[in-house]
Amino acid sequence: MGLYRKVVKRLIDTTVAIIFGIVLIVPLFIVAILIKLTSKGPIFFKQERYGKNSVPFTLYKFRSMTDGAPVKANSEFSDIKSYVTPFGMFIRKTSIDELPQLINIIKGEMSFIGPRPLAITDEKVLRLRRQNGGDQVLPGISGLAQVNGRNNITDEDKAAYDAKYASHVSARVDSLLVMETFISIVKRDGIFKLESDNRSPKKKLLEKNHD
Repeated sequence: MGLYRKVVKRLIDTTVAIIFGIVLIVPLFIVAILIKLTSKGPIFFKQERYGKNSVPFTLYKFRSMTDGAPVKANSEFSDIKSYVTPFGMFIRKTSIDELPQLINIIKGEMSFIGPRPLAITDEKVLRLRRQNGGDQVLPGISGLAQVNGRNNITDEDKAAYDAKYASHVSARVDSLLVMETFISIVKRDGIFKLESDNRSPKKKLLEKNHD
């Protein structure tokens, strides 16, 4: 587990990110053009996020919201759809807006699997992560909290999932979370809740000999 966490995980992340970047270069270019043609503003959304050991870095996403939309957490919007562009709605539902984070992975700032990198608007979760060790791993495009409700769970539960993942990093857990992520994207929703008794194999694995 230590070798995977320290060496293998990073090697896999870098190799897969480079391959994806090469294979998807034409589709990504088309998405960039469509963003530019369908709404005013830059192609990329760039924002300071907090990663491993709570160190800040610049995260890249395809812009899905109107230029000049207020900068705040998604949960704080009462009418977020009014700020999302028509094409932005599509790339959000399909998670295409996350693909520029391949750049962050290649740079060593992110992983495919890990706690989501958060902005200062999520200060409460960031603080809880610093307390429970959830910030001791690289942040990811998807993670344990994302397949367990995403924005539909409390800040405390998000931080709890992040800490649980940080203490159980392994090839098996990451593989299970990759599969859960694809299912979550298809269903467009989180699948399992922290309190649920109908636990997934991934959830049972994380709870074994723990808590």
